[in-house]
Amino acid sequence: MAGDAAYDPDQNPEERRVVRRGYRTLVKDVEEHQHNLNEYSAEQLTEQVHQADALFVNVKGPQEATLDSALLVIASNIGAQKARAMKSGSGSFDVDDFVSKLLSFMGGTKSLDVDDSDGEDAESSTGSLEWDRIGRKALAKSRRVPALGFMLGPLSIEQKKRTATKRAKFEKDKADERKPQELKEEDIARSENETTKNVATLENLLREEEGAINLFKFVINPTNFAQSVENIFYLSFLIRDGKVALESQDDGQVMIFICEQPDDNDYDEGLKKRQMVLEFDEATWERAIDVFEITEAKIPTRPPAKTRLGDKWYG
Repeated sequence: MAGDAAYDPDQNPEERRVVRRGYRTLVKDVEEHQHNLNEYSAEQLTEQVHQADALFVNVKGPQEATLDSALLVIASNIGAQKARAMKSGSGSFDVDDFVSKLLSFMGGTKSLDVDDSDGEDAESSTGSLEWDRIGRKALAKSRRVPALGFMLGPLSIEQKKRTATKRAKFEKDKADERKPQELKEEDIARSENETTKNVATLENLLREEEGAINLFKFVINPTNFAQSVENIFYLSFLIRDGKVALESQDDGQVMIFICEQPDDNDYDEGLKKRQMVLEFDEATWERAIDVFEITEAKIPTRPPAKTRLGDKWYG
């Protein structure tokens, strides 16, 4: 189905209604016959497809095109069902009957005799077969030049089944086997204790400061970017627990200082918790060192942390 007109948003509304009404009528009629294909001929289906083609000439909007597509899908399904109902194909072709007629046409005779020795049917043919007769018949129906060929077996070929072979079981050397490292409860407890200790160190250093201190001057280690990130991580615990306050001043500096930890009454009187996301990359770290002229770390550099997994330590 194909229309000549392109999309037209200003199409006459009455014309659109006529097209929609026509498609809905066709769809309803086709769906009614979908469950009773014996009384629905191919000519009727073809006629309704032609009617849809006539309607599609005036299709200029997506809604009408959708109706046309729906009708086309239903018509295609019905056509496929009717084709399957015709039983056309290999299922209606009798090989034995074809061979019998072919043998008679070439002047041969077919008889079935009973062999008393083994009780099986024996098939015999008398006289020579006139293959040239069937050759002339075939040439009358085809312009293909006859060529030498080979018969690749009987007309009925049984499909070979692939036998699955068992793979030899791979025997592993017991000496090469390794057990996974066992993570014990004390290993996790050690990691938690390490974090608690570092958070307490930052709290003590802040208490030694007189008043507020610039956030970057406190957490940045000018010789170690990784430790600067860790310092921000440990500081976040203090801010979360309300032991340290973070304040942004008018000149743009971010200051931190020790404060009194709020209790439940403070939250009842309107105190609210707020979260903040701090972006801190290596470029920001270098920029802060230059701007605030940081030459020494306020927080002492910690030795590289080691984690024990099972019986081994990893740095």
